[in-house]
Amino acid sequence: MPTPDFILELRKKIGHDLLWLPGTTAVVLDGEGRVLLGRRADNGVWTLITGILEPGEQPAVGMVREIYEETSVVAEVEHLAEVYAGGPMEFVNGDRAQFLTLTFRCRYVSGEARVNDDESSEVGWFPLDDLPPLPAYHQDRLQAALRSSGVPEFVR
Repeated sequence: MPTPDFILELRKKIGHDLLWLPGTTAVVLDGEGRVLLGRRADNGVWTLITGILEPGEQPAVGMVREIYEETSVVAEVEHLAEVYAGGPMEFVNGDRAQFLTLTFRCRYVSGEARVNDDESSEVGWFPLDDLPPLPAYHQDRLQAALRSSGVPEFVR
C-alpha cells in the first residue's frame, strides 16, 4: 500500500498540509557490486528503496519490511549509515511532507527482485557504475551508505 493507514487518517483531518514523518531509505547491495532500485509508479523516477515507518515500528525492522513489500527481496540491515532531515516536498496528489530519513546500508539475503506492490512500475539491480538517473538526494544517500564505516553520518 503506497500510503500507510495512519497517514490517510491524518490527511482526513489536515488535508494536504505539511507532515513531519519518519522515513527510511535502503541502500541494498548484493555480492556482485549492484544496488537495488525501484522506479516509482507515481512519477516514473528511479530511486533507492524508501518507506515510512508505522507508529511504534523499529526502524531497521520497518526498512526490511519495506524492501520486501516493494521488491520481494529479503535483505538484512548491516548498519545505520546516515541521519538526514530533508526539505519539504510535494507529492503528485498535492500532499506535502518532510522526512527525517534514516539511511540503512543493507545486504541482499534472498529473493528475485520484482515489482511486489503498486508503488513501483519496475525494480532491478544496477551496477554502481551504470545507474539510471537518480534524484540528487538519492545520490547523496547512496554515497553516504557506500562510504559508511558503521558509524552514522549526521548531516550538519
